[in-house]
Amino acid sequence: MNTFQAPKGTYDLLPPDSAVYLAVREAISAPLRNSGYGYIETPGFENVELFARGVGESTDIVTKEMYTLTTKGGSELALRPEGTASVLRAALEANLHKAGNLPVKLWYSGSYYRYERPQKGRYRHFSQVGAEAIGAEDPALDAELIILADQAYRSLGLTGFRILLNSLGDKECRPVYREALQTFLRDLDLDDETRRRIEINPLRVLDDKRRDVQRQLTDAPKLRDYLCDACRVYHAEVRELLTAAGVAYEDDERLVRGLDYYTRTTFEFVHDGLGAQSAVGGGGRYDGLSEMIGGPELPSVGWALGVDRTVLALEAEGITLQLPPATSVFAVPLGDEARRLLFGVVTELRRAGVSADFSFGAKGLKGAMKNANRSGARFTVVLGERDLAEGVAQVKDMESGEQKPVPLAALVADLTAKLT
Repeated sequence: MNTFQAPKGTYDLLPPDSAVYLAVREAISAPLRNSGYGYIETPGFENVELFARGVGESTDIVTKEMYTLTTKGGSELALRPEGTASVLRAALEANLHKAGNLPVKLWYSGSYYRYERPQKGRYRHFSQVGAEAIGAEDPALDAELIILADQAYRSLGLTGFRILLNSLGDKECRPVYREALQTFLRDLDLDDETRRRIEINPLRVLDDKRRDVQRQLTDAPKLRDYLCDACRVYHAEVRELLTAAGVAYEDDERLVRGLDYYTRTTFEFVHDGLGAQSAVGGGGRYDGLSEMIGGPELPSVGWALGVDRTVLALEAEGITLQLPPATSVFAVPLGDEARRLLFGVVTELRRAGVSADFSFGAKGLKGAMKNANRSGARFTVVLGERDLAEGVAQVKDMESGEQKPVPLAALVADLTAKLT
């Protein structure tokens, strides 16, 4: 009887399903690795203040969803709820921006934690692959990241996703829009908590999913009408570059995303096959975040794509990934001498790049062949006393059922040739 269970809102990745998650991570990161992005890994927890400053004290993530703890030394820490603030902190701490090669292009993969009401597609522990380009203000960089995410999804065979695109303006034009939006929102019938949000970050009210709130926002002022010339030109170039690259997108003037640090370009990948939790990833430009957490002015842009959500999107489209078999050769020894010899063969096969496994434990032929079937191996190698005397091993093709003897001296070369 199992005494313990995974905490509510979390999940375990187990074979064979875990192979799909690994393949998704590989597919998302492959375009990044081919585009100058280097891998970075940060701690699973950070100083609470890093997220309070970076993500925003008014966001649901900080006020309601962070897992926080106090260490024995009195430090206030939080399990990371997102990746950007941690990656930027690490880049600043290591002075990567001073190496003279901007932007600093980084990608990461890991688990993140938010205390939310568990439901399909929304977990308290979730996995993301992310990318950040730090230290350059260039519409081509924004377009590059969107194109790379689109490329990653299409490499998995996904077609049912949409890219939503918007501009949030900058420090020049957003304050004017902010004031106009606050004036509009103050006259609406809203609860006390939402009214407090109006004074701290009114754009977050536009992101409210409640129907009664959305109904009242129909005539809210549009941010696009307040963009300064520089932001308008910048956004137009991002759109032109995406169009030229053949990447389709939809303009969404209500798209603000859930974090305070976004400026100018903001985007979201949504999949209509996932129901209410339709977002599979997103990101945008965050030109002021470095200064918010104590660094120099470093305009930057990035995104994070949900591995869990991407797997659900694959399921929604009925896509089965073509994954390499976990085992190509399964060795079944009968007797001690056969065990010693076949174990050496398995070791040689692995060194040659062939995935091979071995029948461990004192199993008879029938039980060992059941394990061979379960392994999914293409070939099973059986070696018994008579085979040893004749200097051969029996190689069975598990697809056709054909079995033939192969000289022991040629066994590794024969199997390697068949599988490569």
